[in-house]
Amino acid sequence: MEKFMEQVIFKYLRAEPEDHFFLMTEPPLNPPEHREYLAEIMFESFNVPGMYIAVQAVLALAASWTSRQVGARTLTGVVIDSGDGVTHAIPVAEGYVIGSCIKHIPIAGRDITYFIQQLLREREIGIPPEQSLETAKAIKERYSYICPDIVKEFSKYDADPDKWIKKYKGINAINKREFLIDVGYERFLGPEIFFHPEFANPDFMQPISDVVDEVIQYCPIDVRRPLYKPKPIEVQVITHHMQRYAVWFGGSMLASTPEFFQVCHTKKDYEEYGPSICRHNAVFGVMS
Repeated sequence: MEKFMEQVIFKYLRAEPEDHFFLMTEPPLNPPEHREYLAEIMFESFNVPGMYIAVQAVLALAASWTSRQVGARTLTGVVIDSGDGVTHAIPVAEGYVIGSCIKHIPIAGRDITYFIQQLLREREIGIPPEQSLETAKAIKERYSYICPDIVKEFSKYDADPDKWIKKYKGINAINKREFLIDVGYERFLGPEIFFHPEFANPDFMQPISDVVDEVIQYCPIDVRRPLYKPKPIEVQVITHHMQRYAVWFGGSMLASTPEFFQVCHTKKDYEEYGPSICRHNAVFGVMS
């Protein structure tokens, strides 16, 4: 970990750690011992003047402030954090992560890739077998989207295939020849497994919309109404135009505010109380 941070700070950031406050991120349900270990590295090895450890879900919410759909800045919402192997639904109230109500879904990016790979194989469209997974991943990242009505989407593609079907061009890694494939239903059927999990995982049948509702219902009663917005039975879905980097974008926004320096743990606090100060981090409450 120390070697990794040394590479990041000196080789890539090219910064003097003694001159800068650091904002670090952590995944949901991260053990407090890991925070202490990180604090020891940053304060002891790099002698930073201050640091703050933020949960990635809070920073993703801050990134949503740049969306046109958001009228007022708030750090309240349910964040869907989908990685390669697992997806988390994380409720956040005024910048505080309600850890006891976090739910995980055993469906994520890898499952979408495998499902698209299976759809392409069934069509038998001349993809080199050793490149089928790589091709499916590229198609997922370039062309996939979530449709509001799957039946209408099928009709739309059948009525005007030239408009909606995309072309993917690849190169065979062995003979260096180009291959061209049509990308049709795979564009919306891939992400659809979040709403119809039985397509990919017969052991998990709960769609993501039900999971979000369940997470909100598990939250304290005074928090539920702000999580349902704008009406008590509706959820407002917000995305960021740079979704992949939303956590970094939100972190840069919060770290550029004056309040950031007020909530940071300082070197002086660390020397007085030890690494246990990083077990708990102040909430960005004033900002919301």
